[in-house]
Amino acid sequence: MDANEKPFVPVKFAVLTVSDSRVAADDKSGALLAERITAAGHVLADRTIVKDEVRAIRAKLRAWIKDKKIDAIVTTGGTGFTGRDVTPEAVEPLFEKRMDGFSIVFHRVSYEKIKSSTIQSRATAGVANSTYIFCLPGSPGACRDAWDEILVHQFDLRHKPCNFVEIMPRLDEHLKRAKVKKKP
Repeated sequence: MDANEKPFVPVKFAVLTVSDSRVAADDKSGALLAERITAAGHVLADRTIVKDEVRAIRAKLRAWIKDKKIDAIVTTGGTGFTGRDVTPEAVEPLFEKRMDGFSIVFHRVSYEKIKSSTIQSRATAGVANSTYIFCLPGSPGACRDAWDEILVHQFDLRHKPCNFVEIMPRLDEHLKRAKVKKKP
């Protein structure tokens, strides 16, 4: 390995499918994300399905956010406009920092594939307790596009000019500063 070349660093992911109708056997989007995550060399730390209910989504995410064995969470489903689509409402209050650029880039990528229909997605992302969270639509195509065009690159330390992996150790700096300031 060249002295200037960085090594690949595996990230620990959890995948959450939000659906009232899916079970593991027919969860194509969750399966696609799990396969892509492991194929890229990362670790699938957990994967589950919850109903389109704010409390169920938040409960699972809060548990994963507290779990030091999980670095990033990818949800699929519940980002549309129907009455049952509540993923952004459940997740965004948990964010310490929003990642508006993810939604912008996701919609740009999506527009190339499905044109103006991309406006029907409320894909969102942010950081909570040093854990990245990405909320994707429930379609396998949207999950494939988000992973292949955005996330696979940002979760590779070798990606230049910058990536999510290189800043992971610094995601909690604001929490550390707050603790230091409290001392007399």
